[in-house]
Amino acid sequence: MDGALRARQESRGFVRDPERLKCPPYQDDSTVRMDWTVDLSADAPPSRQLVRALLDAIACGDLAAGDQLPSVRQLAAKALVNHNTVARAYRDLEHMGIVRGHNGLGVFVSATGPRIARDERRAGTLAEFRRAAGEALRAGHAADDLVLHVSKLRIRRIA
Repeated sequence: MDGALRARQESRGFVRDPERLKCPPYQDDSTVRMDWTVDLSADAPPSRQLVRALLDAIACGDLAAGDQLPSVRQLAAKALVNHNTVARAYRDLEHMGIVRGHNGLGVFVSATGPRIARDERRAGTLAEFRRAAGEALRAGHAADDLVLHVSKLRIRRIA
């Protein structure tokens, strides 16, 4: 594995070494692990939070086409949620075409999963941006000021 990719995965909480995590025996497999956190006080339900986390991981390349996702029980134990919550998140991702479940083998990122995940995240963040921009305009901010702030963000990203 490329050193930069491994460093990026480790910085985001992904680990392939089961010895680093003290897991129950049914979790000791070689699937990619991530530091899963579900915020129970958030507006989004836990299954939706898991979907977003997986979309982010797939969209940014931490999980590639063909990679195996943690088992339902494994992810439920890591996220401290009911296994039905994880099953619902996986089912939503499967309906979106991002993952494919194979009976007895597990859930894997589909060949078109990364593209779909990027498209979904872009659409979602653009909708959030539009909502936030509308709220800023209603609060009295000038449109030119908002454009200036977005331009500064773009310049920082390029630099």
